[in-house]
Amino acid sequence: MKVLSLREPYATLIKEKIKTIETRSWKTSYRGELYIHASKTKMIKEDINNQKLMDLVGDSELNFGYIICKCRLVDCVYMDKEFVHKMRENKNEFTCGIYSEGRYAWILEDIEVIDKIPAKGKLNIWNYLD
Repeated sequence: MKVLSLREPYATLIKEKIKTIETRSWKTSYRGELYIHASKTKMIKEDINNQKLMDLVGDSELNFGYIICKCRLVDCVYMDKEFVHKMRENKNEFTCGIYSEGRYAWILEDIEVIDKIPAKGKLNIWNYLD
């Protein structure tokens, strides 16, 4: 199964279906099922001090070091000026990503919580072998 590792709180925000777009500096041609892994990396100060972001997290338990949900990666959209402008209207989603021209929006659907699987994360999309 393909896996994408994210820092917290972003992985948990996907698990909670608050975040359905992952923003990246790179594109992918992969489409299909994808596990979301919450990396063991500590939260950065910028995120902790972002009150809008932390309000979205609310009382949700953060899941450092676990695969926590699965979804389908259905599209990878190049962010042009129009796309970024449109995303500003979706305040929650805009708070959960880096929306700027030249980046990519990975569109996630069918998010489903799974039993936690301990795993060591990796860069890029990686394969989990159970």
